[in-house]
Amino acid sequence: MKKSLTSPRRQQNHDATVQTILDTARAIMREEGVAALSMQELARRMKMRAPSLYNYFSGKMDIYDALFRLGFTLYDEHIRALTPAATSWRDELRLIIEGYMSFALENPELYQLCFERPVPGFVPSPESLELSFGILNWSYSRAEQLKAELETELSSHQLVNLVIVLAHGITAMHLANEPDLPIGQGRFGSLMPVVLSLLEQAIPLKENE
Repeated sequence: MKKSLTSPRRQQNHDATVQTILDTARAIMREEGVAALSMQELARRMKMRAPSLYNYFSGKMDIYDALFRLGFTLYDEHIRALTPAATSWRDELRLIIEGYMSFALENPELYQLCFERPVPGFVPSPESLELSFGILNWSYSRAEQLKAELETELSSHQLVNLVIVLAHGITAMHLANEPDLPIGQGRFGSLMPVVLSLLEQAIPLKENE
């Protein structure tokens, strides 16, 4: 994203326009598909000439990169707001998996951009990758803490990756088939309790717990 030194008022106007561009880009992606974003359509909806967009972003991939960072920032805030309510490790797993799906339902375009590969040629910037891997490494650290309570030979990385596979699998199928239904309903959403039960059976508590 382009940066420049300006007066506070101009900076506020610049930031407001950047936010509007990102909001408009998200609307296009949600309506037409994540990979369907174009500078021409974005400019048309912004009621500006397409070259004017380059005063704020270097190109379409720069916009995708800003949205990638936004997606992971919002996802991290979403999950961290849910997990303090957990009363046990099982409850924490439930909140994480349900939180993954609820984030996807609320932000389908950001979910696809961050957790799938819908845009040919898009490679997140080092800054964006650092953010996403920072969130993943926090998850690995949390899993390492929980391992003391669990009867498992899986590493902390394998535990997290297992949860990711299950959360992404049920979420992707739910969004692909019945995205208008809430968590717990529909062909795949109703399988959430089963997924949690299978995970609990695969990773039991130690007997002395």
